Amino acid sequence: MAQKIYDTTESAFSDLQDKQILKDGMMCMVGGFGLCGIPEQLIIALRDTGVKGITCVSNNAGVDDWGLGLLLQTKQIKKMISSYVGENDEFARQFLNKELEVEFNPQGTLAERVRAGGAGIPAFYTATGVGTVVADGKETRTFQVPNGGGEKEFVMESGLFGDIALVKAAKADEFGNLVYHRTARNFNPDMATAARFVIAEVDEIVPAGSIDPDDIHTPGNYIDRIVQTVSEKRIEQRTVSAS
Repeated sequence: MAQKIYDTTESAFSDLQDKQILKDGMMCMVGGFGLCGIPEQLIIALRDTGVKGITCVSNNAGVDDWGLGLLLQTKQIKKMISSYVGENDEFARQFLNKELEVEFNPQGTLAERVRAGGAGIPAFYTATGVGTVVADGKETRTFQVPNGGGEKEFVMESGLFGDIALVKAAKADEFGNLVYHRTARNFNPDMATAARFVIAEVDEIVPAGSIDPDDIHTPGNYIDRIVQTVSEKRIEQRTVSAS
């Protein structure tokens, strides 16, 4: 069994530039939703490599001082393919000043583009976005909708497959089988299938065979490297009662 466990996030990245996996202009898939389930320590390590011109595929861009917001601070991200970026002032500033390319997607469409890329599906049709700016410049076709729905227009969206994916899980075994914790499951399982090389940041590593196969969310054959970290797990927005 290949050795997948690395002691630090830095060591997990250390030889990837020599292998031409980590490189300027690459596409990087990043799991998480808001600050929930983001590979926060891997993002810091990626920042420290100095790689630039990144096309980043992620639901959102973190906040100004955490998550992918750290890569926006250093202007290492050239383009964001995402569905929600409302919590990041630096993102807005760069976009409005034409310093950052943005490809907005309806959230379900983004999830399906990643899932399709991981499944080897180059493109698919969806009704979401038809008749809006989302469909501008894209191929559309009319299909017969099942169950007497008549004809309906659909827009073609491409699958997404990256050079590298960074994901966060609660638990991994030595082979890389992953278990996510509740809503931290979000985009992580799809991202883990949709890249040439995948690194998982985890809270706990257990011996191979100790995870019930029925509890595994991502099979280890998708995962190339594992790093155990202590995450801060920041809260994006905290609301408390007046009392």
